[in-house]
Amino acid sequence: MKKFILLLILVSFSAHSQTNRFTGTWSTENCKDCSKEYVLKLNIAQSNSKIFGTAEITSSNEKFETGIMEVTGYVNGFGEKAQISIKSKNGSVSAVLFANDQSLQFNKRSGDDLVPKETILTKLY
Repeated sequence: MKKFILLLILVSFSAHSQTNRFTGTWSTENCKDCSKEYVLKLNIAQSNSKIFGTAEITSSNEKFETGIMEVTGYVNGFGEKAQISIKSKNGSVSAVLFANDQSLQFNKRSGDDLVPKETILTKLY
């Protein structure tokens, strides 16, 4: 009986760890409807309800380049929505991420013009 209870606990932990929908590297590289002037890349990790990571915008146009930015935030209730803050040496931005199967919808809420207002990010790895 003890082994059965231990097995159930391990299964519940592994099921909980698979609900980290925001963990991974997300980018606008493969987005079909997005502007190709710049590429927004988020490399984030979710631990329980906290999010940590980095963001970067790369472009052939120098005015869109941001360098490495710090990402912090938290995941709301059911794990489908996250509030994040992106900080760089030029300012900060707050945004909301909505998780779908293999994509994230990125909506900027307030802050400087460091990142696009809305875009769709696909998971690279």
